[in-house]
Amino acid sequence: MSSSAPPRPALLVLALSLGVTTLSLLQSLVVPVLGPIGEQLGVSPAAAGWVLTANLLAAAVLTPVLGRLGDTRGERPVIVGILAAVAVGTLLAIVTHSLPLLLAARVLQGSSYGLFPLSISVLRRELPPGRLSVAMSVVSSTLGVGGVVGLVAAGLLTGDGGDYRRPFWIGLGVTLVSLVLVAVLLPRRAPTATGRVDWLGAVVLGIGLVLLLLPVSQGNAWGWTSPVTLGSAAGAVVVLTGWVLLQRRRAQPLVRPALLTDPRMLVPNLAGLTTGVGLFVSFLVVMQYVQTPPAAGYGFGAGVLEAAVVYLLPGGVAGILLAPVAGTIVDRLGALPTLLAGAAAGIAGFTVFAVARGEPWLVVTAGLLTQVWVTVAYAALPTLVVQAVRRSETGVANAVNSIARAVGQAAGSTVTVALLGAALDPATGFPRASAFTAVALLGLAAAAAVALVSVVGMVQARRRGPGEPDGDGDGDGAERATACAGEWSPVSGIR
Repeated sequence: MSSSAPPRPALLVLALSLGVTTLSLLQSLVVPVLGPIGEQLGVSPAAAGWVLTANLLAAAVLTPVLGRLGDTRGERPVIVGILAAVAVGTLLAIVTHSLPLLLAARVLQGSSYGLFPLSISVLRRELPPGRLSVAMSVVSSTLGVGGVVGLVAAGLLTGDGGDYRRPFWIGLGVTLVSLVLVAVLLPRRAPTATGRVDWLGAVVLGIGLVLLLLPVSQGNAWGWTSPVTLGSAAGAVVVLTGWVLLQRRRAQPLVRPALLTDPRMLVPNLAGLTTGVGLFVSFLVVMQYVQTPPAAGYGFGAGVLEAAVVYLLPGGVAGILLAPVAGTIVDRLGALPTLLAGAAAGIAGFTVFAVARGEPWLVVTAGLLTQVWVTVAYAALPTLVVQAVRRSETGVANAVNSIARAVGQAAGSTVTVALLGAALDPATGFPRASAFTAVALLGLAAAAAVALVSVVGMVQARRRGPGEPDGDGDGDGAERATACAGEWSPVSGIR
């Protein structure tokens, strides 16, 4: 495509949506097959758990750098490079019979986390204001939908003790199709930002995030009070504090410190963190509960395939159908009211699971409501980020929001496993029913936190008022219109 040819919006959204689907699909499809990975590679469950951890750590280190590279070098070459790396990593995951090489493959796949912030940057640049919110909602919703697709794919292909590598073929196919579409459809554009990448800041931030995520993801295996867990957490505090001080001294920081403390960015980052918690709490608690045999006093004895298709797939389908509607609602009512409505669905879903999960249709309903929450929240978050930052910072700002979601997902997964594992009944070998109630209450608390953050954001927006000028100080009228993609409203959070 010529550098000056405008892309067709529908095709552009399709290409970017497929790329972001790659991210969430590859993240989730290994969750049901961690047991088979350990068995087929002859390693312990703790060692197999590093298949998730390696991917998460790579994402934390690479995402802010890739977002900044997209801002300073142009999104197209960075997106193409990411998809090529993911394709190589996925092929390696298919052919290897070694855990170290599988971990290397998962590191390469971790670069896919950069696809989402870069996709939002492309949309902000290429689409008119009237189409931006819906397009961002569709692309963002694939983060939740792709997760369900990954779980269903793993269930279909490994449900009867099949090779754990089979689901990766789907990931490879989606990655290659996405790579071709991106190469053909994404226009070549000049970068939105000047300057260079703060590589020292990137290294320090990467070390800090690794130290933060190691205890979050490995706390169950290491012990929450073990020296390595406490030492990593303390190290994370020291290194990340040092990183903030470093960024204040840099002429061209990786992330402006003011961006991290701006209330308009705190709202989507906190909401992304807690929505990430709820997403994995919902996935894991439903999968574990429905696969438990009725002899334990609860559960339905479902297999992996039935659990994914019957209990999770309806939420994925609902997410696909809801995404464009959610974008329209964001456009008309504002991102914060939409975020609040999504959180209400999450509260309802986890309440149903906590108090009335005795019938399959009730569990399906609970899963459906929690998936609606995730879809609606992910539809609203990019708009909140875009409203808060300069166009030249769209990539790195959305990268920070992506890290917040990833930390939330890791925390949700770890705490869910810890709660269920701590309540094993010696008589049955399965968690007690009360443990599932506790996990549901955790999810409910996460949804309630999103609701609270939304309300606080709306109150702050009322205090600012619609007449307060933007804080970025750059860009022309068209850029401001794009950043505000919606109607002026004192309750929308749009400035």
